[in-house]
Amino acid sequence: MIAYLSGTLAEKKPTEATIDVGGIGYLVLIPTSTFEKLPDVGKACKLMTHHHVREDAETLFGFATADEREVFRGMIKVSGVGPKLALAALSAMRPDELRQYVASGDVSLLTRIPGVGRKTAERLVVELRDKLVPAAPSIVEGTTSGSTSTPSLPIARMDAILALEALGMSRNAAEKSVAAAMKASPEAVTAEELIRLALRS
Repeated sequence: MIAYLSGTLAEKKPTEATIDVGGIGYLVLIPTSTFEKLPDVGKACKLMTHHHVREDAETLFGFATADEREVFRGMIKVSGVGPKLALAALSAMRPDELRQYVASGDVSLLTRIPGVGRKTAERLVVELRDKLVPAAPSIVEGTTSGSTSTPSLPIARMDAILALEALGMSRNAAEKSVAAAMKASPEAVTAEELIRLALRS
C-alpha cells in the first residue's frame, strides 16, 4: 500500500500529476480540487495517495488533503460508484460541499455530478451520511493556495476541455460545456474554475 508520495512535481494537468521520487516518475490521477492546490512544476510536492489495485491494472490516485482522500474512499465503497465517478465528484464539488450535501440528504444537488443519477445519489446519502470525516489541513508542500502563475485563458480553456474528456465527456460536449461556462462566468480564468462550472452546468 502506498500511503503518500513526496518528491518534485515533474508535470501537472487538471486530471493528473507526475511526482519525481528519487528519479522515478509516479503518475497520479487527481481531482481538480487537488490540482488547484499544486505548486509550480519543479517544486517540492507531497500528495496523499490511494493505491487502487484490480486484476488488470494498478492505479495511484492523489489528494491534497485527508478529507479529499476520505471522501474518495467513501464514495468508491458505494455500489455503482467507481474511481472515475468519485474523481468527477471531487472535480465538480469541493469535499466540504460533498460532505454537506450527503449529510443533509440533498439528493437533487448530488445528481448534478456527472454520471450520478437519483438512485446513486440516494445510495451515497444512505451509505455515507455517518461516515465522512471532518476536513483536514492540506499536506501539499510548496504552496498554500495553488500555483502563483495564472495561465492564459486559451490554455486554461484547452486544459479544461482535455480534463472533461478524461472524465468521460465527448470532445464536442466538452467544448460546448466550457464555452457555456465561459459565457456564463466571464470572470473564470483558470482551468479548474472552468471545469467545475462545466461539470455543474
